Amino acid sequence: MIIKEQKIKANRQKVLMKNKNRDAIVNALMGLLTNGHAHIPFERAIQNIPPGYRGVLAEGLPYSIWQLIVHIRIMQWDILEFAKQAKHKSPAWPDGFWPEGPGSPGEMDWTYSLSQIRRDKQEMIALLQDPKNNIFEPFPYDKSHSLVTEALLIADHTSYHTGQIIAIRRNLGIW
Repeated sequence: MIIKEQKIKANRQKVLMKNKNRDAIVNALMGLLTNGHAHIPFERAIQNIPPGYRGVLAEGLPYSIWQLIVHIRIMQWDILEFAKQAKHKSPAWPDGFWPEGPGSPGEMDWTYSLSQIRRDKQEMIALLQDPKNNIFEPFPYDKSHSLVTEALLIADHTSYHTGQIIAIRRNLGIW
């Protein structure tokens, strides 16, 4: 009886430690997705961009801020949908992930894109926080991916392009 109780106690300790480790990983991923940690966060990089500059190509740089915003939105949506369902079909690469030309978005398009980025990011965070999801378990339809790898991919991709947005803003004199 004592040995059985010791085994039960040891198993409880393993479960508690596993949950603490999972919580630590989820918190770190949430920080990467929202706060940027060592990088300027996306939300700060897009603050107060004058509408007339959103579709401007800065000298020597290939993309406008608008093109990067649309690309971040589409890529993040694609990664999220891939994480949620095996039947998801990604847009054609690269054309399906970029808008045509630098563009000059209207306020509704600008607001929609930023809102969608925020909603999809929150949905990824909700997937990570859901205790029913094993965030480390490879997807049955792609063993090289899991919720952790997809969350890291979103954070890494957004961080990269956030740096480009800041470079454009500096080049245009609006940073």
